[in-house]
Amino acid sequence: MAESTSVTVLGLGLMGTALAETLVANGHATTVWNRSAAKADPLVAKGAVRAATAAEAITASPLVVVCLSVYENADEILTGDVLAGRTVVQLTNGTPRQARALAERVTGHGARYVDGGIMAVPQMIGGPASLILYSGDEEAFEARKDVLAALGSPRFLGIDPGLAPLFDLALLSAMYGMYAGFQQAVALVRSEKVQATAIEPMITAWLTATMGGFSEQARALDAGEFGTDVSSVATSQVAFPGLIETYLEQGVDPGWLLALRDLLDRAVAEGHGHDGMARLITLLEQPPA
Repeated sequence: MAESTSVTVLGLGLMGTALAETLVANGHATTVWNRSAAKADPLVAKGAVRAATAAEAITASPLVVVCLSVYENADEILTGDVLAGRTVVQLTNGTPRQARALAERVTGHGARYVDGGIMAVPQMIGGPASLILYSGDEEAFEARKDVLAALGSPRFLGIDPGLAPLFDLALLSAMYGMYAGFQQAVALVRSEKVQATAIEPMITAWLTATMGGFSEQARALDAGEFGTDVSSVATSQVAFPGLIETYLEQGVDPGWLLALRDLLDRAVAEGHGHDGMARLITLLEQPPA
């Protein structure tokens, strides 16, 4: 366990509450604040201290963890001389642009700034599967790393405060893409009254097996080597009309698949049919006008 440190948590939604509970459980003197003061009641019962205002909460601790609904809410309270000398760890979900702008403003008030992206649900906080991405002031991160490690495995990405939200949103994109594939597959078999639980183990096994190809796609992309002896863009493009047709014949919306069909068509039209699927990433990097 890290040496006891005084920490403030601003925002007590599901995630903020999980963060505060974990800090209290790890022996850190924890001050909490939320616009709806009653949300602090369970935490106070466990040993946290309730602050009447955000400014009071900020002045209570050298380390301020922020977990609000949106960046705009953080913008309202992370201001003024109360920030001077403190380390602000912003864990509100946002964009790289928002993180960089807030970092500039917070440091302008004499504070140190670290942005973060939580790759976990509230129930995972403090457990071995919780991953939290950080970027920004590296010295400030290293100084508070032991405390932050109580919340989840800390991964520092670099001094640009926009990197943590960038990676956060990238990983979420991968997750949503995976969910989309699962949902399309289940909708298709359910058109024939097949139970979702009948195909789920097959989908899980299939996706797990195919994810092994990610490392080769990443290597090929970084090296600029797009040849393949596995499956070409053209091979997938040729298969898509039948795939879409099946969905329509079964009375199922092929929605998630249409964007990929269009991207495959574009890749072939631009002369990339013989390349591997990593080639599609370069097209996404240069969307059509």
